[in-house]
Amino acid sequence: MNRLHALYDQAGQSPWLDNLRRGWITSGQLGEWVDRGVRGITSNPTIFQKAMTGTDVYDRQLTDLSHEGCSVEESYWSLAVRDIVDALDVLRPVYDISNGVDGFVSMEVDPALAADTDRTIDAARALHERIARPNLYVKIPATPEGLPAIQRMIAEGRSINVTLIFSLERYLQVVEAYLSGLEECSGDLSGVSSVASFFISRTDTEVDRRLVELGSPEALELRGRTAVAQGRVAYQRFGEAFSGPRWEALEARGARKQRPLWASTSTKNPDYPDTLYVDALIGPDTVNTLPDATLEAFMDHGTVARTVDWDVAGAHSDLER
Repeated sequence: MNRLHALYDQAGQSPWLDNLRRGWITSGQLGEWVDRGVRGITSNPTIFQKAMTGTDVYDRQLTDLSHEGCSVEESYWSLAVRDIVDALDVLRPVYDISNGVDGFVSMEVDPALAADTDRTIDAARALHERIARPNLYVKIPATPEGLPAIQRMIAEGRSINVTLIFSLERYLQVVEAYLSGLEECSGDLSGVSSVASFFISRTDTEVDRRLVELGSPEALELRGRTAVAQGRVAYQRFGEAFSGPRWEALEARGARKQRPLWASTSTKNPDYPDTLYVDALIGPDTVNTLPDATLEAFMDHGTVARTVDWDVAGAHSDLER
């Protein structure tokens, strides 16, 4: 059993791949990743931009789209949707075997819509209807305008990956949007799924910069600790939110917990261990989406152990300092 399989089988965390390339799909490499233990995929416009400009595998489809008179934007969405659909088919067995827990592929709405609730709703709905796969997550950012869009999509029974969460306050608002959406959704809730994507390393990058500016011994001691501390407190809040009478009433209707997803888990600081943000946030009912280099590093020398609820009191203390 390799470390990715152990991560899920022994620790209850689902490892996902934070990258997607058409060449991986056509060559069978994506299927090999799944065989090695990958249980889902996340993508974003930056990932697609790198994929589309770094190879010639898109050239034939681009030529066809050009002959059809498609705009650059229309061509982008056609290229990206094809990759997502093909990846969804590769991951579908994971979705079926896990009874809809894993096997998802995430595709983000246009980031330019982040401050427009109505257009985000329209875009998310359009992607779900265009792709029409049960294991699709449409990514909606956790902006103030995104929150009502998230609630609306959940109320319509559509599965959502809530992305770009950076604070505990916003995380609790995301959870509330999910629960409220479930309460508004009629009938059986077992087909509705969501993850809440907490961005980890980017938090430390920004906080560490400020700590260095402060320059005191106490401040410098906190470098590299804020993101993990916030993740551990978020996991505590997750446990509180998905328990008690309100949640039990939804669970009786088939509702699934909105799992925390740790995103941005590659280390940006070369002084930190390359598996820091994997090793330190392992626990049941969580997802960690890793760039392929971080996945390879974890498979080589990561540590599989439940850590997400270690020293939560210390995590609170770090955040308060």
